Amino acid sequence: MFYTGTCSWAEKTLLACGEFYPKEVKTAEGRLRFYADRFSTVEVDSSYYAIPAKKTTELWSERTPEKFIFHIKVYGALTGHGVDFKTLPSEVAGKIGQKSRSGPFVYIKDKGMLSTLGEILADSIRPLTESGKLGLLIYQFPPWFRYSKENLSFILFCKKISGSLSVAAEFRHGSWLTPDRREEIFSFLSENEITYITADEPQYDNFATIPFIPHITTDTAYFRLHGRNKTNWLKKGITTHLRYSYLYSDDELDSFVPVIKEYLKFKRKVFVMFNNCHGGFAVKNALALLEKCENI
Repeated sequence: MFYTGTCSWAEKTLLACGEFYPKEVKTAEGRLRFYADRFSTVEVDSSYYAIPAKKTTELWSERTPEKFIFHIKVYGALTGHGVDFKTLPSEVAGKIGQKSRSGPFVYIKDKGMLSTLGEILADSIRPLTESGKLGLLIYQFPPWFRYSKENLSFILFCKKISGSLSVAAEFRHGSWLTPDRREEIFSFLSENEITYITADEPQYDNFATIPFIPHITTDTAYFRLHGRNKTNWLKKGITTHLRYSYLYSDDELDSFVPVIKEYLKFKRKVFVMFNNCHGGFAVKNALALLEKCENI
């Protein structure tokens, strides 16, 4: 019932650092097989940038053990992020007018187009669904996605276009988890069978980030641990991996163990996913936590 892994197995600084994969493991197939020998789950980050081809997800399924679990971070357009026009499937790209584009990026608000993208994504990951290896669709909403009745409705729309697939939501604006609003949000997610994602990230004295508040709204507990690099988290003009350049200390990892134990008592599936993907940090922390939780 306890799973831990990272939010990518092929992030470029992980491959470059040489701290996880042996030198002889050079192929995409070899890396995934090596990773899956050591972890039971992974979150796919590349699907945020472009919907994967069905052949790709077939290979993911073929190259991993029977009970391995893939969580899919949904395509950025589905969470209100801007996406590179070149990554849009032809069924949607053909409907985007030149006037609605700002440089290479587009923001899609039309619900018909979003529904089409949801259908394309679901079809692309069907090999994982059919093999029983699909975990959650991760909807990571942008920092400007604030609490509002309209945005609550949009979350329900995301759930609807995901069909029968299991959905998880991560908030990145503090307005969702203020002391006077938390119970409302947790009840909303629970009533609509949406998994709440407990995020760990740097803290500021404003709504720029959300607090670490463990909670369960479905039969699955899901943690995304981003690291605590307060210096870089909000810095502009840096590469993405530098925001996540943080290695959790042994004491910090220990602090997560009691929460994991508590949830396991209630027969919940517990996924702890490390998104501090800079060099070997995420895999080091995931392996260390796996060892700490080996006998619980």
